[in-house]
Amino acid sequence: MLFGPHETNLGRGRALSARHVAHYARRAAGGCGVVVTETASVHVSDHPYERAPLAADCGPGWADVVAACRPHGSLVLAALGHTGAQGTSAHAQTALWAPSAVPDVVTREVPVAMEQPDVDALVAGFAAGTRVAVAAGVDGVEVDAGARSLLRQFLSGLTNARADGYGADRARLLREVLAAVRGSLGPGRVLALRLSCDEEAPWAGITPALAVRHVRELAPLVDLLVVVRGSGLAPSAYRPDGHVPPGFNTDLTRSVRAAAGGTPVVLQGSVVDAAAAQRALDGGVADAVEMTRAQLADAGLVRAVRAGRPVRPCTLCNQACQVRDVRNSPVSCVADPSDEEPLPDGAGRRVTVAGGGPAGLEAARLLASAGADVRLVERAGRLGGGLHTVAALPGRARFADLAGWLAGEVARLGVRVDLGTAADGGDVVTTGARARAGVTAAAVLAGAELPPGPVLVHDPAGAPAGVGVAELLAAAGREVVLVTPDAVAGERLGGDLGPANARLARAGVRRETSSVLLSAGEGVAVLADRWTGTERSVPCAVVVDAGPPLPGDVPPGAVGAGDAVAPRTVLEAVLEGRRAARAVLARAAP
Repeated sequence: MLFGPHETNLGRGRALSARHVAHYARRAAGGCGVVVTETASVHVSDHPYERAPLAADCGPGWADVVAACRPHGSLVLAALGHTGAQGTSAHAQTALWAPSAVPDVVTREVPVAMEQPDVDALVAGFAAGTRVAVAAGVDGVEVDAGARSLLRQFLSGLTNARADGYGADRARLLREVLAAVRGSLGPGRVLALRLSCDEEAPWAGITPALAVRHVRELAPLVDLLVVVRGSGLAPSAYRPDGHVPPGFNTDLTRSVRAAAGGTPVVLQGSVVDAAAAQRALDGGVADAVEMTRAQLADAGLVRAVRAGRPVRPCTLCNQACQVRDVRNSPVSCVADPSDEEPLPDGAGRRVTVAGGGPAGLEAARLLASAGADVRLVERAGRLGGGLHTVAALPGRARFADLAGWLAGEVARLGVRVDLGTAADGGDVVTTGARARAGVTAAAVLAGAELPPGPVLVHDPAGAPAGVGVAELLAAAGREVVLVTPDAVAGERLGGDLGPANARLARAGVRRETSSVLLSAGEGVAVLADRWTGTERSVPCAVVVDAGPPLPGDVPPGAVGAGDAVAPRTVLEAVLEGRRAARAVLARAAP
């Protein structure tokens, strides 16, 4: 099993930090066989995000990662790369490098076509980065020719229109890089290649058929081949969310492995269940499996599987693990939003938790794991609360798995659960939010029936609920208009933003962007343009409110968490449940 390279925003400047070391050490301690560190830029021209590692600065950090992982038997590979035209000039303040001056479809920047001295500097940068990594004691290097890489841009007809030898033979640069890295690695170390084998742009890009030809040429040059897909035109294809079935790269990987001539091949692509990974190995799809997001959700995944314990599930939501954006938030996970630290001893403490949603379940789980005698009171007939509401959205079904795992853990730890019981207080109060008046998105997801006629989904939040409810209603044959004050529907969807808008368009959902809902009644809703104030009318039989609910109520003296305090995301609710458990245990015993 691999823990693959991913952006973390854990760096100190452009070096790996102690937080990196702890991040990787947790997965090594959890049983992961191969840990691949965050991709480090091999040349100063590449500064794709603020805390992007630079290979020249990573030597001490790589050494610390190796020292932390080696006692657990894990191999450590240092990932090296250059993002080229898919980077940004905001930090380096220089033109982006690329094979040709083709405007990038994501950044819209026009890069500079690399001259031979630039190419030579790039190859030398890979060699120099490898020497730094070897001196740090790593077990090998992974060369990035994946979705965001400059090396992929040289391989692709989408971005390489050169008239020289690097255009006539688009794989030439990658071969030169691999030769330079191999020469700097020396004997006894692994050379891995992360290779985009489908750009999802068949008119000019790398196709599976072309990738097979590349693999026949490149596989003998490496020791490990990780099969990925994606490009600037399909950035979400690398790690898509729950709208794409897990294991979507299975057929592509199988065909690549057949062409690899015995070089071990790694299956990558939303593999989040250990049983599915085992089936891929048993079925000859691959020789190893990358499970990055699954190990972000449960750092001890391998250890749990070996012990026969349930694994904390990855929800495939991409809400906290994809952190390459303007917020620079550190890598996290909805299911495991912070590294769990030892709790104060709770033995002899009796604690009541009111509310069995994600915040209450997490609080009860941690309190019980610390030895406290915990009673959990939930007014509904099942545990999970808002997790089940989220799970009703398209592509979010795995949130129900998270609810099931949390409920199973509190049962395993001996928490006494009272369902169908209204709480009359508690040490930790997580009793949820109050619903707004009218028809809400949560009510629709719970099965509320709507009157016939056009539906207006009012989405002031830009979160998954608005887009998801609009998709569901359109799929049920309803005429739907989605109204948002933002310039694009689902502004807070991150990596799903583009695919979500494509789904809405295919479903026939009318999107009224940069719009304010003024009134609705008698079959008509009145909207105003956010910038000009110009009013217009749209048909509307019912308004579905996808805005946040109202805060709940936390009695004096109780520790509140989740929607009882303020409308929260699942990640925030789980995190606050942890903090509430710690706060209760930190109080003096009664």
